[in-house]
Amino acid sequence: MLIRRLMQYLLLVLLVAFITVFLLLPIGNVVETGCDRALFVEVFRNAVYRQGLLNSLGIAVVTTSMVFVISVGLAVIYDRYDFPGKSWCNLLMMLPMILPPFVGALGFRKILGHYGVINALLVRCGLERVDFLGGSGCFWSVCLIEALHLYPIFYLNVVTALGNLDPSLDEAAANLGSSKFTRFFRIKLPLIRPGILAGASLVLVWSFTELGTPLMFGYTRTTAVQIFNGLNELETNPLPYTLVVIMLVFSALLYIGAKLALGRHAVATMPKAGMGSSARKLKSWRKFLPGAAFVGVSLAAASPHIALVLCAFFRRYNDTLLPEEFTWDNFSNALSNPLVLPSINNSLRYSLLAMALAVVIGVVTALASVRWKLRFSGAADLLTMLPLAVPGMVVAFGYLGMSRYPWARSFFHPVENPLWLLGVAYAVRRIPYVVRSVSAGLEQTPEELENAARNFGASPLKVLSKITLPLIAANMLVGGLFAFSFSMLEVSDSLILAQKSEFYPITKSLYELAQILGSGPGIACAFGVWAMLFLAATLAVASAVLGKKIGAVFKF
Repeated sequence: MLIRRLMQYLLLVLLVAFITVFLLLPIGNVVETGCDRALFVEVFRNAVYRQGLLNSLGIAVVTTSMVFVISVGLAVIYDRYDFPGKSWCNLLMMLPMILPPFVGALGFRKILGHYGVINALLVRCGLERVDFLGGSGCFWSVCLIEALHLYPIFYLNVVTALGNLDPSLDEAAANLGSSKFTRFFRIKLPLIRPGILAGASLVLVWSFTELGTPLMFGYTRTTAVQIFNGLNELETNPLPYTLVVIMLVFSALLYIGAKLALGRHAVATMPKAGMGSSARKLKSWRKFLPGAAFVGVSLAAASPHIALVLCAFFRRYNDTLLPEEFTWDNFSNALSNPLVLPSINNSLRYSLLAMALAVVIGVVTALASVRWKLRFSGAADLLTMLPLAVPGMVVAFGYLGMSRYPWARSFFHPVENPLWLLGVAYAVRRIPYVVRSVSAGLEQTPEELENAARNFGASPLKVLSKITLPLIAANMLVGGLFAFSFSMLEVSDSLILAQKSEFYPITKSLYELAQILGSGPGIACAFGVWAMLFLAATLAVASAVLGKKIGAVFKF
């Protein structure tokens, strides 16, 4: 018993050491390097940097507001009504996540550009073209594409929270004469605030620190893009580090602000559902309206993906409603391009390493907090959730800063082969998904089976390998799939830490290809289609394994 406990604590210490070295120390390095009073003054005096910060905050607030309206409306419909195709809705909601928004921006440019689909339609109707991607129009376009990418995270949290409510509370209020409007705002909304907080916090921080979408739209007046553009000056100008510190501070303030705003009057506990579903069946043609709402939102969210596919398969798609001249050239050119195949191989290596690390660390964390119930395991669990609240750019810049120290240069220097560097960076960002998935599996698995095995003399290792891990294998699979898939399409770490073309992962190659005049965007679109199909298959497997519980992966 004593030896088993000591081994458990040893694993917990190794876990905390990993998080300290590869997350806390890099963050501390960024803070140390960027905390210069003169540089802070320069940032807030400079109108360009002030405007970038205000634009980033505006994008975060507007995007989260859009996501709130979309997600809460759909979640309420899903919870309240029983309609044809309902079992497919949660899978449909995952559709926007099959491609990073910065790749979807390639498709959106064909829709919103000066010679895009919408402007082509306006011209045919005798109206003037609208500059959707210039000035304030670009701001709203960035918000829209980010909202259409991030609403599934918010939706899954809210629909899970609604599913946990006891329908008898709503029925009791209805029997006392409360209207639907009153019941929603006085009963349901306060009870689902934890779910709203989980979704809103993640969307706020994610959209505030998003690099890829404004970069692809050429919207340079955001803090994230200004930091990225300052990469080449790091040796002589530490100002980008100061901007990263400011981003980190504002990300923390956004999270705390969301918590205070949404959690201030929240009830302490949420009653679990104590009876069957109260979903109401609609009759005649009205039974198709809920499904139509889901399909409509999903089509809007899929429009960049559709445009991306059309751009990949057609030679001409400018100033026309439909593309012209079908071709396979983009795909054949992608296969012959020196960036494409090596980047696929690189991403596979980085992502497999990240998946292995994330699964091992995630399983140990979940076991320590749910099964072993070790002292300080709650703090370790909180540490593994920290990457969800820390922008990826902060971690990437922290790794760049660590490379200045002689003792850390051999690992953190990105110019050399960044296999381990990117593998660890990806893993640190994806550990939370594995922890939440495995924790959910452990909480749903009876501990009596493990206790019975111990009573019959099974060793701790045998109990773990023969009983515990097989019982949570599906959750480990889903967590690993998410870690692998999102690592394959990671943006911030890839754009910052991959500095030589032979080591580019998929996302860095997509960005470089999109900047090439002529055939570059077409090749990038073809490459994006492959990435989209790959991630779509992964999410379909994860959704089939977890079903309605897939929302637990995005809770923190």
